[in-house]
Amino acid sequence: METLRLVLLLIHIFGFAALFGGLVVQAREPEKKINAAMRDGAGTAFLAGLLLVGVLEAGDDSVNHAKIGVKFAVALVILVLVMANVRKPRIPDGLYYGLLLLTVANIAVAVFWAPAHT
Repeated sequence: METLRLVLLLIHIFGFAALFGGLVVQAREPEKKINAAMRDGAGTAFLAGLLLVGVLEAGDDSVNHAKIGVKFAVALVILVLVMANVRKPRIPDGLYYGLLLLTVANIAVAVFWAPAHT
């Protein structure tokens, strides 16, 4: 079960890395758009996160439901915004920066809202 958890965690991290990379690669472009890395990364991170929570719930690990709820809500907003704009030739700068902010916020929640080590 631990191996499955680690594999899902790695896939989840790769998904967010693809999403973040797809955003950052366009930083200097005058017109932003939803690219394949953003689309695939958002979907991969979301699905792997759901599966990861299922594995955690099935195991002996305690799950911080508040943290998972926040991450789920932010990831769902990212996924909906990405998928709603995937066919558009360009997206507004506000949407681009909003997606960037939400992505960084979700990563920050994962890193900084960690269980206390005793």
